[in-house]
Amino acid sequence: MGCPGPLFKNGAIPSRGVAPLTFIGATGITIIPMNYRKLGTTDVSVSEISLGCWTMGGLNWVNGRANGWAEVDEEEVVSAIRIAVDAGVNHFDNADVYGNGRAERMLARAFDRLGLDSEDYVIATKVGHFPGTAEHAYLPAHIRHQCEQSLINLKRDHIDLYYFHHGDFGPEDRYLHEAAATMDALVREGKVRVKGQSAYSVGDFEKSVPVVRPQVLQSWASALDDQFVRPGSPLSRLMEEHQLSFVAFGPLVQGLLLDKFDPENPPPFDEGDHRRDNERFRTESLRALKPKLQTLKGRFGSTSEDMAAMALNYLLGQPRVACVIPGFRNERQVRCNLAAMERPPLSQEDFDFIRTTLQ
Repeated sequence: MGCPGPLFKNGAIPSRGVAPLTFIGATGITIIPMNYRKLGTTDVSVSEISLGCWTMGGLNWVNGRANGWAEVDEEEVVSAIRIAVDAGVNHFDNADVYGNGRAERMLARAFDRLGLDSEDYVIATKVGHFPGTAEHAYLPAHIRHQCEQSLINLKRDHIDLYYFHHGDFGPEDRYLHEAAATMDALVREGKVRVKGQSAYSVGDFEKSVPVVRPQVLQSWASALDDQFVRPGSPLSRLMEEHQLSFVAFGPLVQGLLLDKFDPENPPPFDEGDHRRDNERFRTESLRALKPKLQTLKGRFGSTSEDMAAMALNYLLGQPRVACVIPGFRNERQVRCNLAAMERPPLSQEDFDFIRTTLQ
């Protein structure tokens, strides 16, 4: 049986702070306390809890480097997406490099299998980390090629939110202006609805924002590292100046904030999983983090849902943050992320406690 989507279509989505809403799900009518926030100055709104699709790409390598995740089960992914859309999630974040197209195609298949019209949802994808045979991934011809391929993969005629995936526009930024002009052309042609810029440093954002003129910025953010979204930070001031929104990836630090890893038995990730060589998942780092997490559990609760709600609501309480995009593999993880919507907002004392404990 198909799973009808939320009761809004083609961008007619509630604006910031509208909750609760009524949704028709596979199990009947349910009241869901999902809130929505607008992207920049656009009329596009996204659910505060949205979902990142990186894990859907599975094990993967690009230019000889692991950039994937342990293989995922497509049946579990489809079931997880069903739970998410029934709860009001309307935004899915993808990229050409996630499984080198596999994640985009899997998302399209999931919508088809659930009887969902993807036009009812805000689909993001990115270009930049998969150069193919191009000298640089931001050459105009390559940007166009990847956009067209993403449209094919996603089975759509436009991309709602299209990001430059990083801030490396070549030596002396030689490709920046042509790349920005190409993105503008894609918008004029109706292939892209909203422009986004992903990057990993304030400097990269500062040089690209005036040229690309995005509505949305994306990077990592978590209670462990809130340098990009903290009030008064350089990037926060840049976003305020240009009226930009921030989409936060890695809000749970790939599960670390859920206290799911044993320091004495660190996880043995497979070849092709980018976490395999990440110091954060090794014994010494896990040991250092463990007592901090225990302190947080003493205040916010000890379950995964408690910790997820704490971590996600910490970010949603920061200015300019439109949504968080935790990754997912299965229903359990999606339900855990959605728990944040069932909890009251954090108090200023809560924010101070979290920051003092973790940073």
